[in-house]
Amino acid sequence: MRHRKAGRQLRRTSEQRLALLRNLASSLIEQGAIETTEAKAKELRPFVEKLITKAKSGTLHARRLAGRHVQKRETADKLFREVGPKFATRPGGYTRILKLGHRRGDGADMARIELVER
Repeated sequence: MRHRKAGRQLRRTSEQRLALLRNLASSLIEQGAIETTEAKAKELRPFVEKLITKAKSGTLHARRLAGRHVQKRETADKLFREVGPKFATRPGGYTRILKLGHRRGDGADMARIELVER
């Protein structure tokens, strides 16, 4: 039974799932928008929004907490110098998911997740 089990498995172990979310989050922060499957985008949204909320405070403690998930120094710097201050006055909802249709190879539902412009 799946009672009270939140989140999607994405057919991965918990370690693989965490690594996937970390890599997707880093790509989203670096590029501003990425295309992935709809399920991955829906799982990525709360993961990234929590990182951006930490970046808004800009404290050393928040940087260390975000550093657990954003491994690259350049990406963490961009998160705290550009992305966090950009959303300083926004109370949440930093990302947008746009559905793109089906992938040609396997028919998976594709989506584009992007950072909202102010």
